[in-house]
Amino acid sequence: MTTANDSPTHTPLRRARERFLTGQPLPDDVPTEIAAAWRRARFFGVPHDLTEPARPAPPAGSALLTAALPVLDRLEPPLSSGQSAVVLTDERLRVLWSGGNTPHDERHPDLSEREVGHNSAALALRSRSRAEVHGPEHFLDLWQDVSAVSVPVLAPENGRVLGTVTVASGLCAERSPHPGAALAEATVAAVEAELLTRSRTAERVLLDAYQRAATRPGAAVVALDGRNRLLNETAADLLPPSALEALERTTTTNRPLRTDNPHDDPPTYTLPLPDATGTARITQVHHEGAVIGVVAVVEPPVGLPVRPVGPPRVAPAGRSVPWRHATSRAAELARSRSPLLLTGERGTGKAFLARELLAARGGPPPLVVDAAERRRHRQVGRVGRRPDRGVGPRPPPPAPPRRTAHADRRRLAQLAPRSPPRSPPARTPPGHVHARHSPGPVPPAAARHPGRPLGGPSGAA
Repeated sequence: MTTANDSPTHTPLRRARERFLTGQPLPDDVPTEIAAAWRRARFFGVPHDLTEPARPAPPAGSALLTAALPVLDRLEPPLSSGQSAVVLTDERLRVLWSGGNTPHDERHPDLSEREVGHNSAALALRSRSRAEVHGPEHFLDLWQDVSAVSVPVLAPENGRVLGTVTVASGLCAERSPHPGAALAEATVAAVEAELLTRSRTAERVLLDAYQRAATRPGAAVVALDGRNRLLNETAADLLPPSALEALERTTTTNRPLRTDNPHDDPPTYTLPLPDATGTARITQVHHEGAVIGVVAVVEPPVGLPVRPVGPPRVAPAGRSVPWRHATSRAAELARSRSPLLLTGERGTGKAFLARELLAARGGPPPLVVDAAERRRHRQVGRVGRRPDRGVGPRPPPPAPPRRTAHADRRRLAQLAPRSPPRSPPARTPPGHVHARHSPGPVPPAAARHPGRPLGGPSGAA
């Protein structure tokens, strides 16, 4: 498996591959990821001398191929006169389209490692980035003189890998970069732009179908496409999460066969909803020959009044995924009559969301009690009772007494009046009460007869 223009870069790896196929140990200079890829191919039972691969039927109705065909048709004329080939695969590495020329035109319908071993398309799908595989890095003998570069195709709305675009050519003298890397990346960019345009067009078609169904007053309308969910106010109040999940499953299962004539009316069918919610009349929405979603009009059970549709309420601002998840979860929980607690940092919209949830229930305006204001009033009351601990400047402390000299203290002691010595209080006999009067002089009668019991207005018994 050698070529006349084999470079010194590939010669050691080519010898290592021959040792691996003959069961001998690999040298230490073989890259770890290449040795692991060869071992996976041996584990999957891939023969290195594969010549006639199976020819499964190509997948039909691929949205990726439909979007990529306008781009690939523009590439086919220059590819036919060159020495490169372009291959488009889906997310399972099944070949959807191929064009161009290579020195060894052995094209396989399936590029997964289980079928053909290590290759650039499988590596790009696994790493979600551009990948290159050159000559002896491949496991098959047919690709020993081929260099290939692959770029994954990502969905514009969620970043999911939809497939790969591979540019293959003759063996490059150096292992990287591949001369067709720019072509592969430009092709992927054009295909992703086409996918974005078509997805927006499909969303507009689904939105138009939803608006037509929602023109009837009081109708509960839901539009779904498997990724997005659009409900009007009546449907949001009527449908529990279990009913919405049942409608979500209708976007991929339990669909009737659609008609081949695009001018015929879209097929409709009836689906009973769980939890005694009612029935849904489901209409498929078509765009460019494919079903892009469904529009469901829910009929409530007999006897359940339908809430009239009022003016639309202002929705809380915010488009992030955590915020939308929090608001939708709060709306689901608010449909029950159980208490609901909203927590979060200051200024995150808790009060506004609570008013919206209560308004959706109907009834009188809610009573708002601000716990922070009540706490502030209690603090102000405590401040009024204890001025020394209130808010504001405290009164200055009393000035310390002046210190005087010894002579001044002696002169002050002479000027101060001397009080007579106190006599010990007289003992009161049993049955008598001794009363002291702080104001006024002592009555004469009480002064002349200290042993008698006191009475009258000046005594206390």
